[in-house]
Parts: sequence; structure tokens; C-alpha cells
Amino acid sequence: MKIQATHRLISTTLMAALLGLACVADIRADSWESEAVPVDGGDAAPQPPDQPFAIPELPQSIADKTRLNSRWFTANFGAVLLVDYSFFRQDAGSLAQVGPQQNQWDARALRPWLSGTLGDDYRVRYLIAAEYGGFSGAQQESWTLTDLEITFPLGSPATRLSMGKIKETFVYEMVGDAANLPQQERVLNPFFIGRNVGLKLSRVIGAGERMTASVGLFNDWLETGDSLADSGTDVTVRITGLPWDRDDGTSYLHLGVSGRYVGAGNNTLRYRGRPGSNVTDYYVDTGNLSADHAWHVGLESLWTAGPFSVLAEYNRAWVDAPESGNPAFTGYYITGSWLLRGEARPYDRSVGYARRVIPVGRWGAPEFTLRYSHVDLDDAPVLGGKFDMTYLGVNWWANRQLKLGFGWSRTWLRRFRQTGVTDGFLTRLQWIF
Repeated sequence: MKIQATHRLISTTLMAALLGLACVADIRADSWESEAVPVDGGDAAPQPPDQPFAIPELPQSIADKTRLNSRWFTANFGAVLLVDYSFFRQDAGSLAQVGPQQNQWDARALRPWLSGTLGDDYRVRYLIAAEYGGFSGAQQESWTLTDLEITFPLGSPATRLSMGKIKETFVYEMVGDAANLPQQERVLNPFFIGRNVGLKLSRVIGAGERMTASVGLFNDWLETGDSLADSGTDVTVRITGLPWDRDDGTSYLHLGVSGRYVGAGNNTLRYRGRPGSNVTDYYVDTGNLSADHAWHVGLESLWTAGPFSVLAEYNRAWVDAPESGNPAFTGYYITGSWLLRGEARPYDRSVGYARRVIPVGRWGAPEFTLRYSHVDLDDAPVLGGKFDMTYLGVNWWANRQLKLGFGWSRTWLRRFRQTGVTDGFLTRLQWIF
């Protein structure tokens, strides 16, 4: 009865939010994506440098030759490749807590995608992306479907309804493309999931396109094979604003707030995370919690002044798990960035986050980054552990497609009544076309 009542409350709340969002006065009508910074997976589009990049790009003519245009649809092909090498140094406390972490290569992602428009007015958009996971030698499920999204304008280009396997509207680190971030890896993973099956309503608000609002309803029963009742239903809301910016787009202040209701699939929730790595064991882990649901809240900000920027987020989760004392968990980070040659991250008003760095000089755009992160999964009788992590990184955006990065992190893990220290060294090659 409690679960049914909760689902009714969430459904009522979502319907009110959808109606409210749809009724906001529409001012934006020219285009539903930023003209300067195209749709997900696309590159920003300022003028190319006066002379070719020292590291050549694949020519635009290749993309032009593979682009399909007809009366009823368009299709653009693209791909992303991320390759890492990670190595670690641990003290005795860390070895006792998590065991030895292996130095290794990681084909972080090989993801081809297809995006475009449908219909004779080209207003319906779609995105299909798959990911290859067979580099480890596993023969099963080498390919997985990452995105299957179709987006319709509702009434005007300012309001969009997306459905399929898509991102939930929660946590800046996840909503924004990872390839755009100054840090190499996300750290707030305990508080979000990568993709989910559902629908999302988004709207751009204001004459100057200074606000966005989005709300989503998700349930993964089609993928898990569980019944709809046994699968967890998630509801997410995100609102962003641009209270200050310069006309040339090089300086701005972005603020955002988001919320997430997490339904417990099979009455179980679990929070776990890694210290900014894709290959380590889980350093913090609550194990399975007998729970009904959880509420998450997130705060985000991005301040950019030309080549300098500061990105910060705070997340908190309240878990309805009486047997575990109804614990609350916390995560936050602050990241500073300096682009040495003066570039600024372009801000996309249509989605409420910054896009990829676009170099303006022949030798690309070098960048220094510094980050501090904290994740705490200890509360009440739940002892999932907590860690603090510092990160110092260097990125070289060699051209509009290629980035090389190196970062050193130090993690202090407090778990099992001791503190362990891990130094991590990550080298990354990122190529997007």
C-alpha cells in the first residue's frame, strides 16, 4: 500500500510539473538548439584558426560525404574513442581496504552514433548510439545500446519531448557530455545512473534564453525484464539559469538546482562509487539496502571568466530505509580550470551546460585543472565509507577532435576503521568525430 501511495503521489506531482512547464510563456522560437553549439555529439562551430592545426583533423569533407539528406530525413554519422592507461600506488591501509588495484589499459569507450532529423519539416530529431565492450575479450554482449532517443517539438521549438533510452535530468556531470568536462572522470556516480528508459520534457525560457527547465519520468523494466511494479520508477527535475553573462559569450555565471525521486527496484537500493576512475574497485559501497525510495537534491554552478572557470556541485540523498536508520549520503566537488591560450568554454543556452573547448591557435589549447572531491556514504548503521580526493590534471585540446590528458589524483579513504591512501595516474586519448 505504501509503494502504491508513493507512486500515486509521484505521478500527480509529475503531471503538475509537466503541465506547469508546458504553460510557461514561450519566447524562444527561432531554433531549438543553439546555433553556435549543435546537438549532443556535435562540435562547437566557431571559425577555424587562420592556419591549420599542428595535429591535423580529419577533414570536414569526410563528414560531408557520409551525411545523408533527403526529403524525409537527414543522417549524420559520428564516433567517439576514449583510451586510458591507469596506474596506482597504494599504502598499506589502502591495500587492506580495497586490495591491490591493477595498472591497466582501458578502452574507455568506442561509441559510433547516428543522429539527424525526420519529417518533411526536419523538426523531429533522433539519436542512436552503441558502445563496443569487447576489448576485454568477452564474447557476450560486446555491443550495447547506449542511446535510443527521439525528440519532438511541442507547439514551438522551445519545448521538446524526448523519449527512449536517454539521460536523466540530474547532476551536471551526467547531463553534460563527459567529453566537455575539465576533469577526466565523474565522481558523483553514487547519485545518478548513466541512462534510463523513459521520457523527458524540456523547455528553454526567456527572451534571452537565460533559463532551462526539464522534467523526466523513467523506468527500466523493458531492459531488466522485471515487472513494471518491481522496477524502480525515477522522476527527475532540473532548472538552470544564467544570471550574468557577457555579450561575446566568453564570461558567464550558470546556476542550477535539480531533484530526483528514486524508486527502489525490488525494494532494494545501493550506493557505490569509485574515486574518479573507471577501472578501480568500488571504494565506497553501502551494499544492498532494504528501502522503499530515496530523494536526491543537487546544486550546481559554473563561473567562467574567459580562460578561467570554476565548476562546483553538491548532492545529497535521503534514503527511506527504516531497517538501516533512514540514512543520508553526501557528495560534492569543486573544479578549477585555466585555458592557457585564452579560449573560453562555449555555453549552450538550449541545454544549460558548457560545450567542448574549441582551440583557436595552431598548437591547440593547453589546460590546467585542479579538483577537490568528497563522497560520504556513512550514516546511521550504514558504513559505506567516505573519501576525499584531490586531482591535478593537464589537458591538451590539440584540435577540434583530439584531446590528450594526464592527471594525478590522491584519495584518502576512511573505511573499516582505518584510512588508506591511493595515488592514481590517468593518461587519456580522446577523439571525437
